[in-house]
Formats: sequence, structure tokens, C-alpha cells
Amino acid sequence: MTTNPDITIIGGGIIGMLTAREFFNAGASVMIIEKNQLGQESSWAGGGILLPLYPWRQADAITQLALQSLKLYPALAKQIFEDTGLDPQWTPCGILVTKNPDINSAVGWCTANNIAFTPADTRFLNGLNTEPEHPLWLPDIAQARNPRLVKSLKQDLINKGIAVREHCELTAVKRDNNRIAAIHTTSGHNTVNELVIASGAWTGGLFQKLFASLIGEQPQIAPVKGQMLLFDAEPDTLPFMILDGDQYLIPRRDGKILVGSTVEQDDFNKTTTSTAKDQLSAFALNLLPALNNFPLVKHWAGLRPGTQHGIPYIGRHPEISNLSINAGHFRNGLVMGPASAQLLADLMLDRKASVVTKPYQLSSPKH
Repeated sequence: MTTNPDITIIGGGIIGMLTAREFFNAGASVMIIEKNQLGQESSWAGGGILLPLYPWRQADAITQLALQSLKLYPALAKQIFEDTGLDPQWTPCGILVTKNPDINSAVGWCTANNIAFTPADTRFLNGLNTEPEHPLWLPDIAQARNPRLVKSLKQDLINKGIAVREHCELTAVKRDNNRIAAIHTTSGHNTVNELVIASGAWTGGLFQKLFASLIGEQPQIAPVKGQMLLFDAEPDTLPFMILDGDQYLIPRRDGKILVGSTVEQDDFNKTTTSTAKDQLSAFALNLLPALNNFPLVKHWAGLRPGTQHGIPYIGRHPEISNLSINAGHFRNGLVMGPASAQLLADLMLDRKASVVTKPYQLSSPKH
């Protein structure tokens, strides 16, 4: 195992794993440290729609990373499937957006960003119980099945020989002027060359604990709970994803249908509630009455890394020369993950970036 790698990454969610993979592919030695198991927090718990919800209502900084990731995902999914034999189930099944009161903004965004769309006719609405308002069909939008993607990425890291330390928590850092010389973990002491914090919802607290003296440069990231359900439906019950108001249905390849999701300020509490279960179930059964024929088999919660406007922090720390951050993706960790990893590597390796970098800087006021 590498004891003094080029890049040490704290956090083994989708962002940490993709970042590790990006640096490895660029020729760097990498170690990834995760306090639990890789990919078992927000990365595992999410829905996997590979587009921000109502992207025309989101900040341009989110759009830029999402569009770049859309370009990267087909090759990424193909390669990790071929290399590991584990299918992340990247599936371009399309998404129906049933209600678009801001239809002009929606059409303008799709047109400007070359996202295929058509008005959705009655064929898409058969079997649904909704009151459509300028419904749109986006045929090329894909999904990834979070647990399968996490599993295949973890195996890919192992196959590449990337050092993986699970159940290992960062407890302290040793600074030498404006550099981090070493880190202390529950598994021991390690010197570092470059340290990347990619700890999702835990990033804000980690910075406050380890870098309390840097009052002006603290990432504002807080946990936002999301609860979801899963129905054990049969294949072809629903052929595409549906976004209806603030909630959605996602059909997996095996027929199971995921229902999401709540947005709750509840600190680090991942307890599920009967209120959320009833609300999500009522939404799903009303929207797709065919679900009444199938059992509800799972209910879970995850913690998203929330920032004020959903814009992640990506880049070098302005004061500590060998500290970087890649965190704060809120609901769009999977959506922006490949491009976020690419961007951080671009910045740290002095490569030309594919997006404008300023909105993601730690000192940016836009978060």
C-alpha cells in the first residue's frame, strides 16, 4: 500500500472515487480514506437522474458541470463495466417533465445547450394521473443506478491498485506554515503531498474542526436529508423517468420504481419517518395508479451536502497551498461528479479547464 501518495483524498463517496480515478488516469499515485465504507452515504442513497431537476431554474455553474458530465458518462460507464464486469446501469431512458409553467425558460435552456426535447403528447401521459402544464419529453436524459455505480467504481479503484482505507477517520492535521505536512487518522499517521477534502455533507464540520483558525475561508456545507421509497414493480410498468412537480419516479432496468424525494433540514439524522413515507407513497400511487399492484419494499434516507445555491466548492484552498476541496454538490453529486473530478484535476495539474473555474472557488460568494 502506498504510504505517501501524490494525492490523498478524504471521503469515499461518488465525488471522492471519481476524483481518485481522474488523478490515477493522469499518472498520479492516490490514496482514498473513508470513515465508513466507500459510497454508502449520499452516493448510495440518491436517485440517479443524470440531469439537475429543472436545470433552467439552476445556476449556470451547475449547468456547466452537468453538461460536461453528460459528455463524459457514456464512456465512463462503458469503461468501468468492461474493466470490472459490474454494470453501473447507465440507461438513457429519457425523462418526462409534466409541469412547466416556465416553458419559455425550459425551451430556451434546452435549445441553448443542445438538449433534445419535444412537447409531450398524450402517448406519454397514458396511465398517469396528473394535470400537465406544457409537458416536455427529454429523450436523451439518462440515469445511473447509484448502488451499482458505486460498486463498479469501488472495484475499478481496487483493480487499478489505488490505496483504499475504509473505516478510517481523519482526526487531525499537522501544518507546516501554509502547508499540511501530515494527517492523523484512526488508523495511524501519514505524511501527505496533496490533500483533497471530498467528504460530502461532513465537509463543513471537518473544516471547522481541522482548520478553525481560517475563519474567512470555511466552506458553508450542511446536511440536507432526503427520504426515498422503492416499489417492486415488474419490467415495463414505467418505461421512462417522470418529474412531476417537486417529486419523481425512476424505473430501474429490473422494473423496480424509485420514488423521491424529501428535502429536510434535520442535521445528521438519517432516521426515516412515517410522514415522509406516507407522503411519497401517496404521490407515487396517485401519479402512477399501476403501482397499486406492487408492494412497497424499501424506505431509506440519505444526507446531501447542501450549499446555499447548490454550487459545489472545487479548487485549491486560498491559504493552504497543498489543500483542495471537491464537495457541496447538494442533489447533483452523480450529475456533476465526472466533470467535478475532471475540473479539480485540471486545476491541480495545471491543465486547461473545460469550464470557467471562478464560481467554484472557496472564496466565491455564490454558494
